[in-house]
Amino acid sequence: MRFFAALCLVLSIAAPAAAQHRSPVQRQVLIDLSRTIGESHALRQLCEGDDDQYWRERMKSLVNAERPEASLETALLNAFNAGFEQRSAQFRACSPAARRALAQASAKGSALARRLAKPEG
Repeated sequence: MRFFAALCLVLSIAAPAAAQHRSPVQRQVLIDLSRTIGESHALRQLCEGDDDQYWRERMKSLVNAERPEASLETALLNAFNAGFEQRSAQFRACSPAARRALAQASAKGSALARRLAKPEG
């Protein structure tokens, strides 16, 4: 839940800091966050079922809020898909290990989202 709260914070302030105005470092953080959201989507879907679209919807919200140019949008979506594919290949069933991996991805995503929410300086 901390991950979701931090992501909501990023989405709420993203409009004035749309992707085209972000530094190269912040753009990389966005890409890393997208990969983490993809990992979270795979792991949550594994445990909650294929119909669970919780993190895919959050990814759509992130892209909509950031309004990235085409090349960055492609990088964000590729990162999401790479994270999803990695965790889908790593875990075939919901298990304690998969739930731990989801908790770790959540903590990482929360840290990345908080990093994006901080002004650079």
